[in-house]
This record gives sequence, C-alpha cells and structure tokens, in this order.
Amino acid sequence: MPKPAPPRLMGALAWLHVDESLVAVNKPAGLLSVPGRGPENADCALSQVLQRFPEARVVHRLDMGTSGILIFARHLAAQQALSRAFETRQTDKRYEAIVSGLIHADQGEVKLALRCDWPNRPRQMVDPEQGKPALTRWQVMARDPTDQTSRVALYPVTGRSHQLRVHMQALGHAIVGDELYAAPEVAEASPRLLLHAAQLALPHPSTGQRFVVECPTPF
Repeated sequence: MPKPAPPRLMGALAWLHVDESLVAVNKPAGLLSVPGRGPENADCALSQVLQRFPEARVVHRLDMGTSGILIFARHLAAQQALSRAFETRQTDKRYEAIVSGLIHADQGEVKLALRCDWPNRPRQMVDPEQGKPALTRWQVMARDPTDQTSRVALYPVTGRSHQLRVHMQALGHAIVGDELYAAPEVAEASPRLLLHAAQLALPHPSTGQRFVVECPTPF
C-alpha cells in the first residue's frame, strides 16, 4: 500500500511587511509558493498576493511544506535587486526546525554537494562529484529527551533545493514530518514538516540598507 499523502495545512497568508518596493508574507505550511500543475494547484502564495498587489513579482520560493517568510517584489527594479541579493549571497537566513534524535554537539555545519535525484524527483541527493556546493550551519536551541528530538536553528549559506532537509537527514537527524527524507516513524510524527523560515535579512532594494523581517515559529 502506498503511503497516504500528509494533509495539506493550507491557510491564508499573514502580512508581515508592505512598502513601495516589496511585500513580505508568512506562508503557511501546505501552501505552494507559486502555482503548480493543474487547476487544483492554482491557489498559492503568489495568487493570494496578486489579489492585493497585482504588480507583485516572484523573488524566491519556499517548499510547500515549509512555513515562514516569503518576499515578493512590487516592481521590476526591486525584483532585479532582490534576486541579485539572493544570487550573490547577500542574504542572511535563519530557519527553525525540530529534528529527530538528540544532537550531542551544540553547533556545527554540513558541507555536502547536492543534485536532483532525477528518477525520484523532486527528491535531491548528496553527490560529491556532480552535485552543486551546499553549506548549512546549525545550532541546537533545545533538546527534548522525552520526545527524543532537538530544536535547531539552521543557517543556509547556499540555497539549493531541499538543502536543509537533505543536510539534516545526512547528519542523521531528519526533520520531523518530512515525508521525502525521514524514516516513516519520523515522517508520521507530525502532520506537517517542522521547518519554518523565521528570519530574513538582506539589502532593501530602495535604500540598500539592511532590511530584516522576522516571523515567530508556530511549533
């Protein structure tokens, strides 16, 4: 029997910041960042933003299962500036996650190259020869001996697809609720992926000054 798909925990966006150049929202878990294939996947963060700001433009994306900060540009120049900030790593991103097991060290990093696992898309895989460089720094925030889990802050230096999910699984501490990379008992321990984009800092496209958005973790 194939494993049933986890419930989609879609909801409306929460507005975090609006100005003349950008919109920052809190994307709920289960909502796509941009439209997927088929009319059933038309509802997404972009479509909801467009209802209020028809001029909005995509800058970056979050996985459907990941909640948290998502930024949209309000004009072409802002889109170009924000996209350049992501491409040139002028962004500082902090995620929070609950992972399986008690991590013994207080902090560390995972430096493993990643590429698409083509026969099993959308899964990604570690490939030191053909993969693209990927680096994640992590820090333990708390440990729960009862649940045998750890709460961690994750700082992706690069922005590969599924990077945090694959890197934590490779570390031996898969993210709870991850149906793609965690063992069944870990994947089924939560109705959602326990990964949240909690903070994003980057140069503001209008002023060039450091702009910081924060969004409390809902788990």
